[in-house]
Amino acid sequence: MIYTLTLNPALDYVAYVESYKSGDINRTSKTTISAGGKGINVSLVLKELDTKSVSLGFIAGFTGEEIKRQLDESGIETDFVILKNGSSRINVKIKSDLETDINASGPEILNADVEKMLLSFDNLCDGDYLVLSGSVPKGVPQTIYCDIMKRLCHKKINFVVDAEGELLISTLKYKPFLIKPNHHELGAIFNTEITDNASAIHYIKKLQEMGATNVLVSMGKDGAVFVSENGDILSSPSPKGQLINSTCAGDSMVAGFIAGYIKENSFDYALRLGICSGSATAFSEGLGNKEKIFNLLESL
Repeated sequence: MIYTLTLNPALDYVAYVESYKSGDINRTSKTTISAGGKGINVSLVLKELDTKSVSLGFIAGFTGEEIKRQLDESGIETDFVILKNGSSRINVKIKSDLETDINASGPEILNADVEKMLLSFDNLCDGDYLVLSGSVPKGVPQTIYCDIMKRLCHKKINFVVDAEGELLISTLKYKPFLIKPNHHELGAIFNTEITDNASAIHYIKKLQEMGATNVLVSMGKDGAVFVSENGDILSSPSPKGQLINSTCAGDSMVAGFIAGYIKENSFDYALRLGICSGSATAFSEGLGNKEKIFNLLESL
C-alpha cells in the first residue's frame, strides 16, 4: 500500500479574475474549491493512475470535514488525526495576469496530536510506500520526518521524501528509497545553480554519498534526470504543451513515478510516467487527469 502524509492540508479556493486590481473590488469569472496539500495531491493523481493510497495527516473543523468528504468522494482512503480546536486552512489563489497566493497558517497541533499520528504509522507493513512531502507546520517538531523514519526503520518501508533544504538532508541517514528535489532546490542545498543535466547528476551523486538511494530531479520545462542506487542514469525531456499551472506538477511527478515503478518495476517507465503526470498537471487548470497523462505518454 502507498501512504501519503500531508501535515497541513487545505481547501484551495481558486478565484479567476480577468484583471486583478489590488485595493479595488474584483469580480471572478470562475471559482473552484478543492482539497489540497502535497501528499493529498499525490494521492489524487495516484487515483487517476488506478493506484490505491491512504491519505494521512491532521484535519480540523468544518474545512477538515470537507477535505475528508472530497477525498472519500474521490475514492481515496483516509486515516486523518482529527484535531479538537480550530479549522483546517483555506488557501486563496487569485489567478489573473499574475497569480497571487494567500496561504493560511492552519490549526493548532498539540503534542498529543503528534503522538497519535505517530501511532498510526505502526500499521505500515514491509514493502509499503510512505510519501513524506511538504513543509512542517507550527506545533509539529521539525524532526518529524526523521522521527517517523526512525520509528519504522525496523520495517522495509520505501520512503519517498519531497522536501527542501535541511528537512530533506536530515532524512538521508535513513536511506530513503526516493527523493525528488527540483533543480532549484538541489542548487540551494549546495549553494550553486543547476543549469543542465550534467550539473544535476554531479550533485545527485553527492546526495547519494550522503545516504539517498534513488534520486529524481525535475528540470522544469527540460524534463527530469534520474540516478538509481546502482548508478544508472536516465533522463527524459518534457512533452510539449502550454504551461498553465506549475504549482502541483512536482507532486504529480512523484505520483506518476511511484505508480509507474510499481506497475512495471522499471525506472525507465517510472521516469516517463512521472514526467507525463507532472506535465499533465502543468498543462491543466487543476491536477492532470488519466486521459491527458496517457496521451502525453504516447507522444513522449
